Amino acid sequence: MRRSLLALLWSTLIPVLAQASESDPLNSVMWDYHRERMLGGAPVRFDERVRVIAPPFAEDSRQVPIQVDARALGAPVSRILVWADLNPIPRVIDFHPRSERVQPFLAVRIRVEQATPVRAAVLTEEGIWHVGSTRVDAAGGGCTAPSVVRAQDGWEDRLGQVLGGRFPRGEFSRLRLELSHPMDNGLVDGIPEFFVEQAELRDAEGTPLAHMELYSAISENPNLSFEILGRAARLWLRDNNGNEFDAAF
Repeated sequence: MRRSLLALLWSTLIPVLAQASESDPLNSVMWDYHRERMLGGAPVRFDERVRVIAPPFAEDSRQVPIQVDARALGAPVSRILVWADLNPIPRVIDFHPRSERVQPFLAVRIRVEQATPVRAAVLTEEGIWHVGSTRVDAAGGGCTAPSVVRAQDGWEDRLGQVLGGRFPRGEFSRLRLELSHPMDNGLVDGIPEFFVEQAELRDAEGTPLAHMELYSAISENPNLSFEILGRAARLWLRDNNGNEFDAAF
């Protein structure tokens, strides 16, 4: 009886101890801070099944493509949170799938101010954050560079225009879009924050499939990609000035 009890206690403690001793694979000085701030006290596991794909070096620090793919987890996902450790505005996107029709996959372009780890934390139904990481090297300055969009004639007339489409991939479809918007982050002198802060992916009948909170770390003229099951979808967006945009795919 005693040995059985000890064996049970030991089998319970092993995963807890392993998690407690697990260290950041990228050795970021900001990991502990962001873990507490972003993820709270929930259990965290570094998980290779959460793939964060980015170029090893950012050719253009204002437009760095990031792809997050957690389909290999093979479990229902309730939230995907993406951030860049060393950015002045670290949060990128907070993605909440509300339907099994939405895959745990997204792609977005971001700004980076300097070389930084980029993280994706994926929350599964058992309450565990599965974290994938990669490092992006960069010359820097992407967050504080002057706006390219605002230097173009007539950008105000194009505000909110959406270009994109739906691309079949077996039973799923990849949705890709580009929205005309300066995504001002407030870090350039004389230009206040002006960025898209909410989005919702809906089916043809208007039923929500996923909700998103977006942050001004996302690049100008933001590019977004998702994967869904089914044919038709709509994306509704709203910026922090109350402008609303809508596009059908």
